[in-house]
Amino acid sequence: MPRRKDQILKLATELFSRDGYDKVTVKQLADGCGITEPAIYRHFASKEALFSEVLESLSARINCDDLFAKLEGEVEIEVILSGIAYHVIEFHSENADLYRLLLYSVLAGHERARHVFEIVRGTYVRFLIKQLNRLCHQGTILEKNNEITARCFVGMVFDCAQGRTLFKGLQGRSYRASDVIDNNVPIYARGLKA
Repeated sequence: MPRRKDQILKLATELFSRDGYDKVTVKQLADGCGITEPAIYRHFASKEALFSEVLESLSARINCDDLFAKLEGEVEIEVILSGIAYHVIEFHSENADLYRLLLYSVLAGHERARHVFEIVRGTYVRFLIKQLNRLCHQGTILEKNNEITARCFVGMVFDCAQGRTLFKGLQGRSYRASDVIDNNVPIYARGLKA
């Protein structure tokens, strides 16, 4: 039974990220899994419940523990910013479906969208705020509104990740993660240093 549920979740993640919530049908999911529609409903009360579980399962895929442990006591703001930027860009390059699902859930006004957004982006923002507060207290960076600073930096990096994964080929030249980071992180870091 658990394997069937996992199979349904996997296919639902693929279809919802490719086609969006509104275009995917329970029949499509059942056919793709080789089961009947009532079999889908044995595992999920509704299509909405299935979509909620797909969104919730995404949070388990984001693991920043090693990155945050490595950067926790770092004294150079540029190293912290670079570490976060590389993690975001590389993770989203390998998990483009996560970003598409986040966008679809926000655009559709799904009730879980805010929760997923906070997990996907908020995890990085909260960590960066904590590090900015620490470095500000130590006097190595200027005192600013650290929430705005963190949200803007993470937003810039997510925009780069989005451009590389979702809009590949639509924006002209495609840059490597290192090109983006090597160009932008020093600019951001210089503006913060005391």
